[in-house]
Amino acid sequence: MEQPNQTYINSLSGGDQAFKQKLIDVIKKEFPEEKQIYFDNYNAKNYKLAADNVHKLKHKISILGLEKGYNVAVSYEESLLEGNSNFKEDFETILENITAYLETL
Repeated sequence: MEQPNQTYINSLSGGDQAFKQKLIDVIKKEFPEEKQIYFDNYNAKNYKLAADNVHKLKHKISILGLEKGYNVAVSYEESLLEGNSNFKEDFETILENITAYLETL
């Protein structure tokens, strides 16, 4: 399974450690909040709002170097907009992996 990494963050920061740390801090702050809002909306069967949450989360998935994960998020977002939950398990596994990774930073 694909693992989160800092490759894209490193390229964005261009070696500026302070900027890199700011990016990581923003992700560490926003990701848990956005993840919880996604779960709240999904569990309330607000699939349109959950799709919006997936849309926001997929950018963080991309920033953390998860190319396949990004594609799963795109497919899951489309699925939610159609009122079904295809790709839910795959997407939530990605969220778990990111959560575990962010705890190591």
